[in-house]
This record gives sequence, C-alpha cells and structure tokens, in this order.
Amino acid sequence: MLYLFYLLAAISIVSAVVVVASRSPITSVIALVVCFLSIAGHYILLNAQFLAMVHVIVYTGAILILMLFVIMLLNMNTLVEQRKPLAARLMAVVTGGMLFLVLLAATRQGLGQVPETYDAGIGLVRTIGTVLFRDYLVPFEVSSVLFLAAMAGAMMLAKKEGTDNLNLPPSSEPDERAA
Repeated sequence: MLYLFYLLAAISIVSAVVVVASRSPITSVIALVVCFLSIAGHYILLNAQFLAMVHVIVYTGAILILMLFVIMLLNMNTLVEQRKPLAARLMAVVTGGMLFLVLLAATRQGLGQVPETYDAGIGLVRTIGTVLFRDYLVPFEVSSVLFLAAMAGAMMLAKKEGTDNLNLPPSSEPDERAA
C-alpha cells in the first residue's frame, strides 16, 4: 500500500511539472488529466471513494475537456506569449519558494496529530448519500434547481437573434406563403 502511495505521488509530481514546464497547451492539459487521475488514486487510498469519483467526473471529465475544447477552438498551439522580464521571473521564484516554506511548515505541524477515534465509514458513498439525502435534502434540491436555471439562462444568452425556426423539423403541411 505504501509503494502504491509513492508511485501515485511520483506520477502526480512528474505530471504537475510537465503541466508547468510544457510549452504546448495540449500537452499541459493531458498532463493535468494524468495529475488529476493520480490524485483520485490518492483519494481511494484514503478510503474516500465518493470524493475520488466526484473528482474524476467533475475535474477530469468536465473541466479539463472544456479546457481542451477551448484551446482547440482558439487555436492556441502557436506561441504568442513574450518572454517575461528577469524581475518578474525572479519574483515568481521567490513567491514560489515562500509558498513552499509555508506548505512545509503546515505539514510539519500537522503530521504529529493523530485523531482519537477512527470511523471507517467516513468518505464512503453510503455514508455521504445518507447524510446528503437525510440532513441536507432541501439545500441539495435547491442547488439542483439553481443549476437548471443557470443552464437555461446560458442557453438563452447563447441563442442568436433570428434563429427561431432554424432547428425545427420540416413540416408536412404546405407552406402558406407559397400559395
């Protein structure tokens, strides 16, 4: 189990480096898919199957495919970005180093803490489904209606003017204007 963790961690780190270092946006998106899938493997190792599946469906399945389509539609394969000045690159390295130090301090402080009780049911689909549909049913349904309204609004905004009859099937009745 420990070897699997180290394998997934290595895949996550290597693919994250490829995301940042790659000059091609397509390669970056594909490496991000690999990184997200390896992180989902970490969730499974932590006994959080529901979180792993939601992670795969939402991030890998929806967001990254949307990013890939946007990159393909905008034809971003050509290099259009100018080289950053030395001061900006130096500040990026300093900021990244400070972030690394903060994360290192946070993990060193949190590694020694062990929970007093362990519940094997935490993170399982049955437990989350029970809590979601028993305790949080109304907010869950309200959010689904909100998402439905947002989809309908997006379709209304995306609809072009003067295309009311564009997608209608041909009528079997003769056209009254032709007579």
